[in-house]
Amino acid sequence: MRRTTRETRVGSVSVGGGAPVSVQSMANVDPHDAKAIVEQANACAERGCDIFRLTVPDLEAAKTLAEVKKSVAMPLVADIHFDYRCALAALEAGADALRINPGNIGSRDRVQTVARAAKAAGAPIRVGVNAGSLEKDLKDDPRPLPERLAESALRHLKLLEDEGFRDVVLSAKASNVADTLAVYRILAERTDCPLHLGVTEAGTLVPGAVRNSVALGILLSEGIGDTIRVSLTAKPEKEVRVGLEILRALGLREPGPAVTSCPTCGRTRVDLVRVATQVEDALEILYRDPKRRPAPFPKVAVMGCAVNGPGEAAGADVALCGGDGDFVLYVRGRQVGRVSQEEAVAKVVENALSL
Repeated sequence: MRRTTRETRVGSVSVGGGAPVSVQSMANVDPHDAKAIVEQANACAERGCDIFRLTVPDLEAAKTLAEVKKSVAMPLVADIHFDYRCALAALEAGADALRINPGNIGSRDRVQTVARAAKAAGAPIRVGVNAGSLEKDLKDDPRPLPERLAESALRHLKLLEDEGFRDVVLSAKASNVADTLAVYRILAERTDCPLHLGVTEAGTLVPGAVRNSVALGILLSEGIGDTIRVSLTAKPEKEVRVGLEILRALGLREPGPAVTSCPTCGRTRVDLVRVATQVEDALEILYRDPKRRPAPFPKVAVMGCAVNGPGEAAGADVALCGGDGDFVLYVRGRQVGRVSQEEAVAKVVENALSL
């Protein structure tokens, strides 16, 4: 059963209050390059991202945010560190929400100034705490890290609420599973704020996906968590993909495209890993497009050789079965021809649309 939290809205997306768990990601390109940020944001949106964050390290980056806002439909969150004036500029530029780290944004009066501006703009604030930037007194505190992280988040929640600002989301991220579980369980007991889940500095694609899947999967299964970001040393689209799959595995999102693919073996004579990955990505984009999405959505198989390939093809709507450098294409169990590796993905999408 989902934990009951207060509801806030990040642009058009509800967070908390029983709303579906949303997926977030973040730009990792030059914060002054509007074109690159727009490309990343829209690529994430195509793959199911709900909220997109970009860093605003200076006043010029706030101007960039205003440019990005013109070309991105997703709600945008301005990530603020050190200089509270950047938060004020981001709000003026149209940011839908702010993420501030109270451990490095400055004095109490500066946080209150940001809160007043956010309230006037109707923008929520995510208080984002992590182990690397705790306040000095908490860094020196001998208590376990989860307790210190929770205290940091809650004391800054109180600071905002004392200012009459309740439109708050909390996150308190650690870099390992055990501390992540502990701190979010503490927060879930002590506040009704929506919680933004994540494992910070989780690593590259495989270890990062595993750590996030374990931590977020456990918390979400306990009813804790209202929005998630899977932090990875990878392209933002990969974060979205992993996040969606976590939610799908828990039944918190509709299942999505069904793609069967084999693990490969010494018989494989095609670049199956590349083609299967590209097929999954292409189908995810198609699935997210209500104007093109076929109904019902087809089952697809991408197999490496003739051992299990024809059998899987018989049960799929569209299938590729690897040959010697190319693929045999099946549509509803019937062999319709051979396709090169270069045209395989396009042929799968083409036939999926024509069923």
